[in-house]
Amino acid sequence: MLGIPRRYSHFVFGVIQSGLTSLIAAGIASFPATSAMLFLRHWTLSWLVAWAAMLPIVLVAAPAIRAFSLRLTREETAPRTGGQA
Repeated sequence: MLGIPRRYSHFVFGVIQSGLTSLIAAGIASFPATSAMLFLRHWTLSWLVAWAAMLPIVLVAAPAIRAFSLRLTREETAPRTGGQA
């Protein structure tokens, strides 16, 4: 792999997540294009603009969203095995 130190995993996650999300959203927004070339051009431009807008938001919001999701959920306990009935 790239060998990026684990302490930067938050940023790697943000780049991947924002890129994928904006790629899909831009594709959906570009779907009404009339020709394949127009669709591809519109999708590429829309994706680049959306990614540039979403990347800083994801990098800032992801830790807060993760902390909030941890508050909404609980740790699962392992089922007990043994003679207690």
